[in-house]
Amino acid sequence: MTTFDDRESAFENKFAHDAEMQFKAEARRNKLVGLWAAGLLGKSGDAAAAYAVEIVKSDFQEPGIEDVVRRLVADLAGLADEAAIRAKMAEMLPLAKAQLMDEA
Repeated sequence: MTTFDDRESAFENKFAHDAEMQFKAEARRNKLVGLWAAGLLGKSGDAAAAYAVEIVKSDFQEPGIEDVVRRLVADLAGLADEAAIRAKMAEMLPLAKAQLMDEA
C-alpha cells in the first residue's frame, strides 16, 4: 500500500467511527428525552425505562428527529409543547455525547 492508500483508509475509518458515534449520541439523547417525558407522564422505574426505549425506537421511522418530536407532542399533549420538546432535545444532545465520551 502507498501512503495515499493508508491515508484514504484512515479517513474512511474516521468517517465510519464518527457516523457511529453520532448515531449513538442521538439514540442516547432520545433515551434521555424519553426519561424526561416519562417523568412528566408520571412514570417511574421500569415503566419510565420502557417508555424511553419506545421513544428511541420511534426514531427509526424516518430520517431526522421529526418522528420523535411528533410522538412526544402526541404523548405530552397539555404537558409540554413542541418548542419545549425541541429545546429539551437540543439540551440533551451535548449531555448524551459527554456520557458516551465518559464511557469510552
